[in-house]
Amino acid sequence: MNPSSPPTGKGYRHETDPQRHHRRLLAALCCFAPGPVATSAFAADAPATAAREGWYGHRVDGAFVAGYAVLPKPEGVTIVDSRPAARKYDRGHIPTAINIPDGQFDKLVDLLPADKNQLLIFYCEGVDCMLSHQSAFKAERLGYTNIKVYAEGYPDWIARFRVGAASVPYYTLPLHDGVPITVVDSRPKERKYDKGHIPGAISIPDAQFDKLRDRLPTDKARELYFYCEGLACSLSSDSAVKAVRLGYTNVKVVPEGYPMWAKLYGPGPTGEMAAAKPTIQAGKEAGSITIASFERILRDAPDTIHLVDVRAEKQFRAATIKGAINIPIDALEDSLDELPKGRPIVFFCTSGARSGDAYDLIKEKKLPVEAYFLDANVKFDKDGNYRLEEN
Repeated sequence: MNPSSPPTGKGYRHETDPQRHHRRLLAALCCFAPGPVATSAFAADAPATAAREGWYGHRVDGAFVAGYAVLPKPEGVTIVDSRPAARKYDRGHIPTAINIPDGQFDKLVDLLPADKNQLLIFYCEGVDCMLSHQSAFKAERLGYTNIKVYAEGYPDWIARFRVGAASVPYYTLPLHDGVPITVVDSRPKERKYDKGHIPGAISIPDAQFDKLRDRLPTDKARELYFYCEGLACSLSSDSAVKAVRLGYTNVKVVPEGYPMWAKLYGPGPTGEMAAAKPTIQAGKEAGSITIASFERILRDAPDTIHLVDVRAEKQFRAATIKGAINIPIDALEDSLDELPKGRPIVFFCTSGARSGDAYDLIKEKKLPVEAYFLDANVKFDKDGNYRLEEN
């Protein structure tokens, strides 16, 4: 198959598993595009925007690029992001793209393939960005013969296909900055996740996605990062598409996945380590847990605590925090034997008042229970999402 001519119909030779996978992926992504997209799985060399002065002559559209932005990463093509690394590429890029910032092209030129006939696709930050065109001309002067530019670039990609990619180094930043994110390991749990995973990741094997999707956050705008076993693994991209179908709006894959994490930072925690006791940071009030600690546990290790909503049953049925059970404060004293066991309990309500009363009752009764309460305002919206505010 000539890499410059993506496969169409039945005329090309044997279609590989990655190609079949991506035909399904592209079809699924196109369903969520806000505007018209190509109806064929792999569109022809058909740029959507009229050429501008200084642009490289051979251009392609997003559907063409999507034919190669596939996991497992196909051979015979290199997608190049010409934008700066830390400010742009690391934060979000087209899946499988490598980063050669135009300003460092000569320094990083060895990242280009040795085969001068291989398909190169350059892109940057949209139609007003010249970096990809400049890099394409530089590659041409080096003797590369099969060069395309996706002029609409990354903004068009995200608008149409909704799933970007993040580098492993950037993925660590939200963890350090305290930004609420959810990281999902799409690999089989026992064979992979339990033997080592990225710290803080939850296990939702792609094969069990529909069964376990309730583990995802209720906030559909929360950042989701999916990863699996590297560039040869398609599980993360499959799960990412499923998340988009559910309405999540900030979805990324980490294509290099756990192997790159382990290479950069060492082996991650095992299943036994992940089940360890959570680190609970005490709040200002005796028995309280800080909002930051509460959110970190829900993000990184939700299975290490029990949540008990002590509001009225009607309020609980309208909306609650995922995984919580309901024991209204008025019924708690008569229902102490119903309290869950085996993990610390965190009581919550709307303002911290009733949950504080629940904590006080546990201490008064001198129960052998590790209990805390969330001293915060918990505000739910009509869709069941919530936000936490300091009292």
